[in-house]
Amino acid sequence: MKKIKLKVPATVANLVCGFDILGMAVHDPYDEMEFRLLETPEIIIKHIDAFGLPEEPSGNVAGIVLLKIQEYFNLKNGFEVIIRKHIKPGSGLGSSAASAAGAAFGANVLLGNKLSKEEMIYFAMFGEELASGVRHADNIAPCIYGGITLVKSTHPIDIVSLNSPDLFVTAVHPQVEVKTSDARQILKKNITLKSAVEQWGNIAGLVAGIQKNDFPLIGRSLNDVIIEPIRSILIPKFDEIKAKSLQLGALGGGISGSGPSIFMLSEQKETAEKIAEMMKSVYTEIEIESFVYVSKINPSGIQIVEEV
Repeated sequence: MKKIKLKVPATVANLVCGFDILGMAVHDPYDEMEFRLLETPEIIIKHIDAFGLPEEPSGNVAGIVLLKIQEYFNLKNGFEVIIRKHIKPGSGLGSSAASAAGAAFGANVLLGNKLSKEEMIYFAMFGEELASGVRHADNIAPCIYGGITLVKSTHPIDIVSLNSPDLFVTAVHPQVEVKTSDARQILKKNITLKSAVEQWGNIAGLVAGIQKNDFPLIGRSLNDVIIEPIRSILIPKFDEIKAKSLQLGALGGGISGSGPSIFMLSEQKETAEKIAEMMKSVYTEIEIESFVYVSKINPSGIQIVEEV
């Protein structure tokens, strides 16, 4: 196989209370990545989008992943990658993870599927480290595994695939930028035991609710007493959108990744669409452009759409 095209999904990290350990793939938005195996050892990155991302491999999220894979296998071959990003960098919807996971996945297919999913995550985390300074896997894991994932550990890599409840995801991306590195720097380095215990209860309740398809339990568990109170100040109208979403019937939700995107989970499509309309309206009122997405949880993750 010499050439493939991939559809790489956006992801929602943390799922409110599961900082750096929980993540979920969605259908929309998504990136498109085209890979070609080269006879020569070059790594060529081409962006055909408007985000102005670097194309030098060592400074590109996908490029650094390919360099690490090339080094690991001592390859004489190289890769050409054409990337059309629809997941805006800095959106909180896993833009860097899509590039990193897509690179590991695409290279693996062209090399004859030599890597396990855990090994793909290992290499993809180099891309996340380049983007944010931290080798985290909460976006990469659902991108590669699909559905909802729990990062039990990154040293060693231990990923648990969870159930994908039949829920609708509404996400709004207001056009303001929150850099992941900045959103990490403002977090407290120490927390009280009381807060930790409350957070552990929420995480355990959320995972139990997901596994049991217990929607009321999911709703009660979508609460964050550690990260959200700090990060939410970076996101215009966060409190209003969350309150109005709950009034409209959302189970719950919060910040997607490090923000500024906000997500909500709903049992019914009609509820999810009403929430989408409200989100758009709130940002229109304060003259902030926004993009709104409604989709189901994506159970498959990265998809191969063409093989040559």
